[in-house]
Amino acid sequence: MSDKQKTIKTSVSVSGTGLHTGKDVTLTFHPAPENSGYKFKRKDLDSNVLVPADVDHVVDTSRGTSIEYRGVRIDTVEHALAALCGLEIDNVLVELDQSETPILDGSARIYVEKLLEAGIVEQKADRKYFELAANVTYTDDVKKTQIMAIPAKEFQVSVMIDYDSQVLPSQNAVMANIRQFRDEIAPCRTFVFLHELEFLLKNNLIKGGDLENAIVFVDKVVSREELDRLAHLFNKQRVEVLKQGMLNNVEMTFSNEPARHKLLDVVGDLALVGMPLRAHVIASRPGHHSNVEFAKLIKKQMIKELRSDGVPYYDLNKKPLYDINQIQKILPHRPPFLFIDRILEMSDHDVVGMKNVTMNESFFVGHFPGEPVMPGVLLIEASAQTGGIFVLSFVPDPENYITYFLKIDKVKFRQKVVPGDTVIFHNTLIEPVRHGICHMQGKAFVGNKVVMEAEMVAQIQKK
Repeated sequence: MSDKQKTIKTSVSVSGTGLHTGKDVTLTFHPAPENSGYKFKRKDLDSNVLVPADVDHVVDTSRGTSIEYRGVRIDTVEHALAALCGLEIDNVLVELDQSETPILDGSARIYVEKLLEAGIVEQKADRKYFELAANVTYTDDVKKTQIMAIPAKEFQVSVMIDYDSQVLPSQNAVMANIRQFRDEIAPCRTFVFLHELEFLLKNNLIKGGDLENAIVFVDKVVSREELDRLAHLFNKQRVEVLKQGMLNNVEMTFSNEPARHKLLDVVGDLALVGMPLRAHVIASRPGHHSNVEFAKLIKKQMIKELRSDGVPYYDLNKKPLYDINQIQKILPHRPPFLFIDRILEMSDHDVVGMKNVTMNESFFVGHFPGEPVMPGVLLIEASAQTGGIFVLSFVPDPENYITYFLKIDKVKFRQKVVPGDTVIFHNTLIEPVRHGICHMQGKAFVGNKVVMEAEMVAQIQKK
């Protein structure tokens, strides 16, 4: 029996301070429809742009993971995404009234509690997993980082950290299955060395920092005067260094809490792949930059497999994502030049459309009346219209936009399409949509045969 996609039952909010901006922010999780994934929205901007949680949109990993899409930026997304992924929630709209998510206690615990408070509900669509077929490895020799994913029946993560530090010795953490995330990973807070904290403070880089939301390791001799200065900065009566080489600001939840927090970050950053994984991820000395680069490799492999000649299966009896009436509200095309009857599925990187070919199609009047064949150029047009639905679904007012072909390449017609055929069009992004330019690989299937394939480039413009 297939797993079903999940969303939350009702909207729920959490308020706090952005770690780096220092601004008060309210983040609200909203239920979202099937196959929509994770998207962010800035309610403080005069914009309806939805920012997909996609590794292709990562713009900064220096002090957290930041994404940006069509000029709208969201900072420090990893803890909120880890909570969603850790609870196996597939579809949520995350709305903020500032650019940065709240740091809260430096973990994903409060996010998890709020999502559970909202309630998790099953949806009708089946959950899609990316099952790794071969090992994927990322290595950074300078930072001594290595991350590997190997095929597995479910999502597992193993993490090792080593900072060559006496106060924070080498540690390991393991999540044998995603169901452990809620209680064993989500409560684990971020950590920092005192010398890093001092640098960040001097450069005004953690305006929302607080000694309540991080474990601070002390890796040098600290004078009483310096401790008193820290206490004053963070509005504490007194700050001490414990025997274990830590400030007395918080107590460790687990003896290996730093390694567990790094595991939390891996879960959050890998959520940007866009599909739940069935793989065992083994990470040595990971960080946001390496996590994101590794996620790009995973997504590249995922898209490569999606583009293979393996014939996809779709349940044509299932309710479509868009029917013909909904399609006509998005596309400007009309009969006899509307060649898509349904949109079956859509994600952040692909879309599936369908056309039933009947004998009364207008083009059969003149295209080999004695042996009717659907013109190949119309197959390409139908595939392009499927891609048009994909692109226009990301704008709030699709009726005010139109798409134009810029380029068609690597076209192959492999089989005839004749009356009675049902054609499935599967389009996959070759690269992220930028500046209104969409570059997709399209394949058309009839039954278990590929009938057409092409690479298409189109531009979206306002009418």
